[in-house]
Amino acid sequence: MNKTLLLILLSIITISCSDKEKEQVDLIVSNAKIYTVDTEFSNAEAFAIKDGKFVAVGTSEEIQEKYQATETLDANGKAVLPGFIDAHCHFYGLGLNKQSVNLVGTKSFDEIITKLEAFQKEKNAPFITGRGWDQNDWEVKEFPTKERLDKLFPNTPVALTRVDGHAYLVNQKALDMAGITSKTKIFGGEIQLLNGKLTGIIIDNPMDLIDKIIPQPNRMQQIQALQDAEKECFSYGLTTVNDAGLNKNTINLIDSLQKADALHMRVYAMISNTPENVAHYIDKKPYKTDYLNVRSFKVYGDGALGSRGAVLKESYSDKENHFGAMVISPEELEKLAIKIAKTEYQMNTHAIGDSANYQVLKTYANALKGQTNRRWKVEHAQVIDETDFDLFTNKNIIPSVQPTHATSDMYWAGERLGNERVKGAYAYKKLLNLSGKIALGTDFPVEYVSTFKTFYAAVARKDSEYYPKDGYQIENALSREETLKGMTIWAAYSNFEENEKGSIEVGKFADFIILDKNIMEIPEDEILSTTVEETYLAGKKVK
Repeated sequence: MNKTLLLILLSIITISCSDKEKEQVDLIVSNAKIYTVDTEFSNAEAFAIKDGKFVAVGTSEEIQEKYQATETLDANGKAVLPGFIDAHCHFYGLGLNKQSVNLVGTKSFDEIITKLEAFQKEKNAPFITGRGWDQNDWEVKEFPTKERLDKLFPNTPVALTRVDGHAYLVNQKALDMAGITSKTKIFGGEIQLLNGKLTGIIIDNPMDLIDKIIPQPNRMQQIQALQDAEKECFSYGLTTVNDAGLNKNTINLIDSLQKADALHMRVYAMISNTPENVAHYIDKKPYKTDYLNVRSFKVYGDGALGSRGAVLKESYSDKENHFGAMVISPEELEKLAIKIAKTEYQMNTHAIGDSANYQVLKTYANALKGQTNRRWKVEHAQVIDETDFDLFTNKNIIPSVQPTHATSDMYWAGERLGNERVKGAYAYKKLLNLSGKIALGTDFPVEYVSTFKTFYAAVARKDSEYYPKDGYQIENALSREETLKGMTIWAAYSNFEENEKGSIEVGKFADFIILDKNIMEIPEDEILSTTVEETYLAGKKVK
């Protein structure tokens, strides 16, 4: 055997032995700019995945020396982040909205009428529903009234949900079906009257009367809604969603679809605070799978600022002697908090106005006295009285906020609150400094699903029109690192899931995304044009 042939054979044997020594994995991603979001917020170049979890994170050389994979992916230097977690949204609601009239972004009531006529011409629906109108975006910033709906649809009920979900515009047919008259009285909201006559505007608790007459989607429509929502969320790099208010039947449907491999989104399900739901879950242990976590109750404290349902300590600056209304009485809130505090469940309460926030914060503190690590959330934490901010230093409490609310509301929030009170609104940096962590979400479909609008609003405090030039109340902007943590590891922490997701670390689920641009480094105004190239859940590509 000549010397050259001997060297070739030895080389083949050496390579073969080397490969045999390498550990087999499912996927290796290398040549990436990885933001691990670990404790040190360190960067890496590569990682290996096996059985849906990260088994190694390091340099490309380290990973390739130790592992061989069924599949490899060269990221070409692109940014790789943990999968985004939306800490507050309405996942199921997003899907259902796709089956009704989309009124988001309408600039006038005339535009709404045009959309309704086109929808009904195509669908001939027995009950017309839609969502997304916001009178604050119109030239005339007054609530619409039902007269035109009555004329166009005298025999077809119509129920149009305001963008925040806290008000309906309905026609007379719907009012008649719901049994609502000018004499109907319901605690915790308003049936609006003008000169003693119904206007068609229903705010907060009285909306339940309308909900009872709206036809419920059948099982196929429910499944389609969940799958439609999943597709859109994956496109924006979301791998976990916190659905802020689900009923038992929907939670069970999500669980069954996940187990049947027909739904893959990870869902942190907040149980809607209804007597039926509370009775069903309160004496049970929280329910947990790799894809579903049922361990919290979602409670509404007050209404929304846009519909003047948020509860304020002093009257609205643009409506004298109007203070908003609590959706739940302080007595019932306290009673429920004490009941939940005796279980392993978390309590997550919607609080917009400064009065509602104070009530919720004090109720939490009293109910959790002597306890630790409860992680109860104040959902929105939107308007805080200067004297109440320190209540967020309570380590049992986490603010859960939605950055795009600040940039959507900034055009009119000052009118509602006045120049001084608005300084305590959307104060995300201040809340973070006091609480140590802040969970970030979108509240979609109240806002857009886009994770990049969330990121941009948190960092730049600007809307999608790049307004205002210097940012809205820019002193409360978050850094890019803080924002990424709020959309990943802090959101996971708020769900008691920080040991399984929220960062790219060994032992955690291999949920990650690849971006076309690096949102941690590019100029601020390029963040909005960033896209998710690929989304992976448990190491499998889902987008």
